[in-house]
Amino acid sequence: MIEKEKANQAIEILREKGIDLWLIFVRETKISPDPSLPYILPSSLTWQSALMFFSDGERIAIVGELDRQEVEKSGIFHRVIPYRGGIKESLLGVLKEKNPFSIGLNYSLYDPTSDGLSYGMYLLLQEHLDSTRFLHRITSSEEVVQALRSRKTPAELARIKKSVKETENIFHKLTEILKVGMKEAEIAELFKKWMEELGAEPAWDLSSCPAVFSGPQRVGAHSSPTEKSIREGELLNIDFGIKLNGYCSDLQRMWYFLRKGEKEPPEKILRAFNTIKTSIEMSAKELKPGKKGAEIDSIARSYIKSRGYDEYPHALGHQVGREAHDGAALLGPNWERYGSLPFIPLEESMVFTLEPRINLPDYGVVSLEEMVIIRKDGAEFISHPQKELWLVPA
Repeated sequence: MIEKEKANQAIEILREKGIDLWLIFVRETKISPDPSLPYILPSSLTWQSALMFFSDGERIAIVGELDRQEVEKSGIFHRVIPYRGGIKESLLGVLKEKNPFSIGLNYSLYDPTSDGLSYGMYLLLQEHLDSTRFLHRITSSEEVVQALRSRKTPAELARIKKSVKETENIFHKLTEILKVGMKEAEIAELFKKWMEELGAEPAWDLSSCPAVFSGPQRVGAHSSPTEKSIREGELLNIDFGIKLNGYCSDLQRMWYFLRKGEKEPPEKILRAFNTIKTSIEMSAKELKPGKKGAEIDSIARSYIKSRGYDEYPHALGHQVGREAHDGAALLGPNWERYGSLPFIPLEESMVFTLEPRINLPDYGVVSLEEMVIIRKDGAEFISHPQKELWLVPA
């Protein structure tokens, strides 16, 4: 059971980070979910609930009495304390008993995956703790949450690998039937059909999963497919991922539609494709524990610019897990919008995408997206890297 694995992992992380208590304070989680909740509880919660992970190893849940049965059934918590009238008395009772000197709450300036505590719930918690010593022991739990999401367990990695495998199968299905004249929207419908047959969900919004781009582009990378028909002499790029058994994939593949009489793409396209492929290989080689994401991004970005291309307008890669964009550490440049995320030290067992991009105004988008696991000596590819540009005959 992955939730039990992650609950045990949370205790280890608390000890490592020197935080006595990780407190997840939520209510009506179907309406206002905390991104951390699915990692440590397979059910939703209704009333105000306090899920408490202590560095001494004890796990305590204070929940409304109607939620008690499902929380007990999960087997995650050593004690489940139900209440009827209000949570305050039970919450203060546990805090006085355990007397934590640091209480980690889910708030963060730059990491949305660690920012699950709503402002309203924060104010309620302040009311409950008012005039107690615990009010001044609050700190951010972002380091705990970031490590919990980033450090993939063997069970998590197995699910991610399965999602990647099935995504690659869908790309191969498309390759077998691609032809000139197919519409972007037509391709997207095929992907949705195959995804449904798998029993999988889209890894992001269905309107742009898959994102299908053919020919010269004026739209952004998150745009939905159009009724445009693919023509000879154009590139086709597809960005697609699925969520299967709760874990995601996120890959990009590309094709060139040969003109009549052509046996290979124009040199301009091959040069851009090989530049992207090489930049991925170079950055993967240096993707090791202890490095900073900004260092890895700089490898690919500098190489692409050295070849005379504009730099890509986004990060080189993001983490993947329960969501397509997951975790905090980012393979990105030192840009204001990314805050501190490109400077979080990378760790073994993090899963990242590598997705540099070149735009060729006459042909379309040149972009590949691979998925890798950080290992001690560099990246291990989860996906099978696209080594050659796939060709569609006229």
